[in-house]
Amino acid sequence: MQKIIIEVSARHCHLSQKDLEKLFGKGYKLNVLNEISQPDQFAAEEEIKIVGRKGEMKLRVVGPVRERTQVELPATDCYRFLGIEPVLRVSGDIKGTPGALLIGPKGRVTIKEGVIVAQRHLHVSEKEAKELGVKNGDIISVKVDGVRALTFDKVIVRSGKGHKKSFQIDTDEGNACGWMPGMTGELVIRN
Repeated sequence: MQKIIIEVSARHCHLSQKDLEKLFGKGYKLNVLNEISQPDQFAAEEEIKIVGRKGEMKLRVVGPVRERTQVELPATDCYRFLGIEPVLRVSGDIKGTPGALLIGPKGRVTIKEGVIVAQRHLHVSEKEAKELGVKNGDIISVKVDGVRALTFDKVIVRSGKGHKKSFQIDTDEGNACGWMPGMTGELVIRN
């Protein structure tokens, strides 16, 4: 039985340097608020607003900057609060996804695409992947016990440099399983 720590990834965004500078000013650099579980990534002090046809909300910026701007939201935020069509995607796969208006303290950016509901995923280093008997791109399941026990199917394995073992779900999924800090799940590999 392989136990995996479960982490809830709250609404957030990743910004390109170009968009960061439009929102915060020329030459702007993100400030680290705290490190997160994945190597070299951090929650930044900076927040922005995202605006949809129904409303707006704040988003924490996660660093470092990326090649392309991406917003990750739970489906509930998309349809209930923002009026943005929720589109489930693997992080980084933003082609053809909805866009939105982003507002920072120094400016605005309208992204034409990049708003996603992130596919639940298991981060593992290459070494951890070998130990678990999985590889990048595999589809697995994670079983969660407790008062709201359930099994998460269609979990994609994300393996390679810059990954460390953790099963990541969004806040909607966290609520569904009664997530609490330190909660673990059992890896289920179906052949």
